[in-house]
Amino acid sequence: MYNYVFFDLDGTLLNTLDDLANAGNYALGELGFPGYPAERYKYFVGNGIPKLIDRILRPDSSDELREKAHSLFSEYYSVHSEDNTRPYDGICGLLDSLYEHSVITAVITNKDNIYAGELIRRYFGDRVKAVYGSVPGVPHKPDPTVVNKAIEELGAVRDEILYVGDSGVDMQTAKNAGLTSAGVLWGFRKEDELRENGAKYICSSPEQILNIVMSGKEI
Repeated sequence: MYNYVFFDLDGTLLNTLDDLANAGNYALGELGFPGYPAERYKYFVGNGIPKLIDRILRPDSSDELREKAHSLFSEYYSVHSEDNTRPYDGICGLLDSLYEHSVITAVITNKDNIYAGELIRRYFGDRVKAVYGSVPGVPHKPDPTVVNKAIEELGAVRDEILYVGDSGVDMQTAKNAGLTSAGVLWGFRKEDELRENGAKYICSSPEQILNIVMSGKEI
């Protein structure tokens, strides 16, 4: 049995794609550039907002343009981060079950900490014990710094932690922190990416995560 579950946020617990895409396209539109279909944003997100901005702008964009795009993105997203965002099917039930079985849960995300905290409070309340989002000066995933901080603050034991995410970045993060990883298929990336980056488990439903947590093996 795993006594702790560390979750990614975007693409794992919450489907945030449309709101992220709308914020990105708003920034591009204000700068006079065309936007992208929402599906393209599945490959723009995952490494924090600065990296998302890098990906939606031309490679030769100036630092000034990147800063302006970041400001416009944040301006829009701060108001519209919950317009279309919803928990994936079965996630609230999963978190309820983990809570009932005294499994400690935390969210570790490259999303800005202020947005991450607001979304967790809005959709999950006290089902999630701790939230670790992006803050200035702290390396993003797949660097394990934030994971290590969570382990220390929660008093967790690495062998008792299951790390759950939807991308290669998450699987790399788990590996870098010495944790067992589970990749989910309902998020932003595909199974090949998860396996190539070391996922021990591949889950197509939240129920599978619960089975793994409770039994220590895939069922």
